[in-house]
Amino acid sequence: MTLPPSLLRLAAFAAEPGGGNPAGVLLDARNLDDGQMQDIATEVGYAETAFLTEPAIDGDQRHARIKYFSPLAEVPFCGHATIATAIALATRDGVGTLRFETAVGVIVITTTLNEGAIIASFTSVEPRLADFSDGVLDRLLDLLGIGRGDLDPQYAPQVAFAGNWHPILVFANQTTFDTFQFDVEPMASLIEEQNWTGTVTTLFALAPNIFAARNLFPVGTILEDPATGSAAAALGGYLRELALVDGPTRVLVHQGSHIGRPSLLTVDIPRTGGIIVSGSAITIT
Repeated sequence: MTLPPSLLRLAAFAAEPGGGNPAGVLLDARNLDDGQMQDIATEVGYAETAFLTEPAIDGDQRHARIKYFSPLAEVPFCGHATIATAIALATRDGVGTLRFETAVGVIVITTTLNEGAIIASFTSVEPRLADFSDGVLDRLLDLLGIGRGDLDPQYAPQVAFAGNWHPILVFANQTTFDTFQFDVEPMASLIEEQNWTGTVTTLFALAPNIFAARNLFPVGTILEDPATGSAAAALGGYLRELALVDGPTRVLVHQGSHIGRPSLLTVDIPRTGGIIVSGSAITIT
């Protein structure tokens, strides 16, 4: 299909040139239906493409309705596409506060200038945790080729939500974390069965409040996500709920190096309320 000429392409959370997670952004999708948006997202081929289906609610260009589509389906929320969209709007209209109406609720984003670069920070919906259903954790570990003994005992396996549901696993050994592989089709089937609308989030604690992340996202030709804002928010909620950090505090997440797109996500964890995830975005030419 012919893509709209106004479609933008940005990489969010890039830690260096060539890094970050690419997102498509369409700042005016008022005339598109869901099928057309899905076709565009499939053609773009990025993990997600964001569409402002109502670019100015009640005439306010800083209050918009947004939808997100992966190459296969609509997703409730996407952190990196939110960052990319906010920075596209700030580039056009100037920095300030934005409100996005999403399928999971209102997301507030602040954009600021930092040494000439625009930084966007979104505040997630209220995070929460759930236990794995019976037998599901062992099935997931089996698909990763590991056992419970390969997990860091300080971090209990949980499923965490801050816009999307993400299973969270923290590895005990960095080599195992760096080198594991997974069965793609069975993993995709398990994700669909469990309605995990986000990535499978695997982590290794590099230092206090610093994590390396690999986020598994077997969608189309994509296997791993270079930078996952909703997973970073879910991680923040997970750490706070399990009292693994003292809030308020900041956590850094390094992601994407395993697939050649280094990324850095900054996660601020307040004592209560939504988790704040910040990053930059650069135009893909």
